[in-house]
Amino acid sequence: MRLPRRITGVAAVLLAGVLAAVLSLTSAEPARAGQTSLRAADPSVLRVGGTYVSVQSSGGGIVVRQASSTDALASAPARQVWSDTRNRGEVWAPEIVRDGGRYYIYFTAGRGPAHRMYVISSAVADSGYTAETELALPDGKWAIDGTLFTFNGQRWFVWSGWAGDTNVEQNLYIARMSSPTTPTGARHIISQPRESWERVVGNPFINEAPEAIKDPGGQLHIVYSANGSWSEQYCLADLRLRAGGDPTYVWDWYKSNGCLFGSNRATMMAGWDPTLHVNGPGHHSFVLLDGDIGTSPPAGPRFPLMFHAVPKGTPYAWENRYWYTGTFCWWGGTTYSRANVPGPNTNTGWSLKFFE
Repeated sequence: MRLPRRITGVAAVLLAGVLAAVLSLTSAEPARAGQTSLRAADPSVLRVGGTYVSVQSSGGGIVVRQASSTDALASAPARQVWSDTRNRGEVWAPEIVRDGGRYYIYFTAGRGPAHRMYVISSAVADSGYTAETELALPDGKWAIDGTLFTFNGQRWFVWSGWAGDTNVEQNLYIARMSSPTTPTGARHIISQPRESWERVVGNPFINEAPEAIKDPGGQLHIVYSANGSWSEQYCLADLRLRAGGDPTYVWDWYKSNGCLFGSNRATMMAGWDPTLHVNGPGHHSFVLLDGDIGTSPPAGPRFPLMFHAVPKGTPYAWENRYWYTGTFCWWGGTTYSRANVPGPNTNTGWSLKFFE
């Protein structure tokens, strides 16, 4: 870059130094992803006051950690809060929720087609939990990755499950809850893995790990993981409920036109870039105050995120997944489109940007 003729001597040297510093900052390699030392999957984290609380499956049971930051969770003591004394089977993806000042942990247990959702609860985060109770989800089918949230004064439960009794595809379902432990009414399908970018890896094709959040305009989003968790095609995508929409009506939901957080450019939504340092990011946790979507962040700032992924350069395998700390923010004026469906086929509103 050439300096203007009238800027000479010391002024020229100073300006050149400033320009060099700016160019250095703008061309520097982005900060590396926040890989923790925790070699595990399916993080679930919330903040209670100044304390961050996480839950994970471990050793056939469930453990809770507490720390002063998301970065410190991996080194915090793990306290076992539940053990599979009834031989329920594989224990997957526990989710910790706070409702009415009480902690609830929802998790999957079972073998093969017998996987179902269970819940335990306690007045404190890391001890004193009740025995597990199976959630009586409508239709009683295979179910995993369930979580509770409250939207417009109504409790809802959202999960990944099968339509029938065979493993054809994993859909996202939602049902009303009359209490944190009692589903009521029917289950309603809100998403199926039918888009080309979420069918890159299948057998079965997958929509799973749904997480609710509310955007700055008050609209509900369900951010979920698509493509097989056993591949680097795993990614995050978004469902946005139209303003004033009915959460139980599938056509009131609009899906992002590609992955919003993933490692493969071919499946990313236009305007969203693939990750630089990890492969297959997914099964995330929005780190919200009390885990309440009523505390979802406003537009502008970045807020904490946790997800699992495999470091680039490492073979993609379940045993190579780590917990990562990241951030997210809202991204306005984003159009989601669909074809050959009832109702308007485009919807414009808030989307999300994710950062390693």
